[in-house]
Amino acid sequence: MTLLAQLAAALDAAFATSFALSFTGLSLGQVLGVLGGVGAGVVILYLLKLRRRRVEVPFVKLWEEILAEKQTTRLFSQLKRWLSLLVALALVAALSLALGDPRPDAATRDGRTLVVLVDASASMIATDAPRGSRFAEAIEKVRQLVAELGPADRMLVAQLDDTATPVTPLTDEPRVVEDGLAQLEPTHVAANLRAGLRLALDVLRGQPQPEVVVVGDGGFDASRFSPETFATTLRERGVRLSWVKLGESGDNVALSAFAVRRYPLDKSQNEVLVELYNPSESDAAVELELLGDDRSVDVQRLTVRAGERLRRFFQNVSGVDRTMEARLRRVDGQRDVLPADDAAFARVPERRRARICVVSDANLYLQAALLLDEYLDVTEVTTAQGLCEGDHDVYVLDNWVPPSTPPGPALYLNPAPREGAAMPLEVMGTIERPYFDTQDRRHPLLQFTAMRDVNVGRALLVRPEPGDRVVAADSRGPLLVSGSRNNQPFVALTFDVRESDLALRVAWPLLLLNAIDLFVQERAGYVSSYSTGDTWRVPVGAEHREAVIVDPRGQERTVSVEQGRAVYAGRLAGFYELRTPDGTREVFAANLGAGEESLVKPADALAVGEVEAGAPTRGEIGVRRELWLYLVLFALAILAVEWWTYHRRITV
Repeated sequence: MTLLAQLAAALDAAFATSFALSFTGLSLGQVLGVLGGVGAGVVILYLLKLRRRRVEVPFVKLWEEILAEKQTTRLFSQLKRWLSLLVALALVAALSLALGDPRPDAATRDGRTLVVLVDASASMIATDAPRGSRFAEAIEKVRQLVAELGPADRMLVAQLDDTATPVTPLTDEPRVVEDGLAQLEPTHVAANLRAGLRLALDVLRGQPQPEVVVVGDGGFDASRFSPETFATTLRERGVRLSWVKLGESGDNVALSAFAVRRYPLDKSQNEVLVELYNPSESDAAVELELLGDDRSVDVQRLTVRAGERLRRFFQNVSGVDRTMEARLRRVDGQRDVLPADDAAFARVPERRRARICVVSDANLYLQAALLLDEYLDVTEVTTAQGLCEGDHDVYVLDNWVPPSTPPGPALYLNPAPREGAAMPLEVMGTIERPYFDTQDRRHPLLQFTAMRDVNVGRALLVRPEPGDRVVAADSRGPLLVSGSRNNQPFVALTFDVRESDLALRVAWPLLLLNAIDLFVQERAGYVSSYSTGDTWRVPVGAEHREAVIVDPRGQERTVSVEQGRAVYAGRLAGFYELRTPDGTREVFAANLGAGEESLVKPADALAVGEVEAGAPTRGEIGVRRELWLYLVLFALAILAVEWWTYHRRITV
């Protein structure tokens, strides 16, 4: 090794030790070589004989100034030359050091790699945080993490709701992270920690000092994933799990259920179901307001006990044709911390004429019941004629079963077996004098009916298939069964109404019209409201390939149509509008999905299996930007000073 190389190595080590800097461009020896060579050339140029500038003057007074300059001392003239030399050498030194690209040692070592998961679930809208909401507080906490980044740290920020969506790349630029934070927005779904951990582990694979930072209230449903599997992966890869806890305990009352249906016998009247849930530890006095087509319909003041689910029915609600909304307000002076579950939305079923095909041999009880609904367009044929021609919404088959499954929903009344018939149920015998011992009172078929004391002379003993639902039954066998055959829904009443007193009761037309309403709504795709976080299949004409959905915030999105259904995963509660290319516009509703989001109390700890989250680490303090940029700016500043002094004749 030459003496010059040894000297450069010694200076490099001393420079790094003294200033904690490393040269990532040219080495210190190369920088010194450039500085020495160019500096020597500058000195040689300044040692040459000075040639004064030619100055043209128009009159004698300027000549006098030039003569006065010649009378300055020799020492002052030399001082000017040395000042010019120092300016030039400083310029050379700054540019030479810039070629070396000096950086702090902290910036050259491997820094942390952070994946920050910002909880954007519905509970983060809670207003128990200093900055107005937990979500706004989460944004500020992420900004603090950015401010604590070391020179070599990198960060990726992702929004965590039902999925994990990155809003920034893996970057070390605070400005890029700040731009990504502007894209974050809260949703009305539950946070899926599984999706967030999968994203984080993929990003952190092979990265130095990996760390997952969860910013939220810790309200995650561990049953949605396998914590033990992720815990093993975190330990094996050395990934640190951290948590920034947000939120405080607060009182909350939620609208947990909301549904609307028309009365079977009077479709101008509606029945509304509202369920209130108080997960808090104290009773709450609330005001419940019902709105129909944007106008107030009814207001009730209620007290919801701690931990209670309180149901209320609004009956005979008239004058509402399109939408209904329920709103909840506290009247006890306390603050409800979660506004996301204080409103619920529903679409009212359309009133349209349903086409009914009745295959019967003069059943007067059946004919009379169908006359009660003015919105039924009934076509009646005999069993000898078979099924009606054309398309129909519902097929009512009285004491007759066709040779093949009807092309639409079917209501079978006493489906007695016959040769060549496509039986919906296997008939194994008969039941004498059955009773309605068991009933599924929540099933739509039995709404508004009383069946327990109905007398029946004889019923078919049938065997339901797997997937069928027994709505009512005698202890010996089913009496009312619902199910599906060849992708067509059906309902089967296993006895002849003429052999019972059901035909003389109000329950008979109600049962019949309930079945027809159920079929028509299913075929039309009627849903009172969808749940946020689910994948929705909104009915659209089969002739369309795509549709436009406008969410409650007014944002439009084009979605694909599959088998007459627009497929969309909504994340906001409220009213949506569906637009088709032919100009049709339909309104549908969505409500807050996951019930656990109403539990606003933050978790005490966050753990994935046996891995418990701790506080986030902090980065090393240091300069994040490259120093060569400042050296170049310093060189430009020297040039500006030299230009100014030259034209002021301070330097030669």
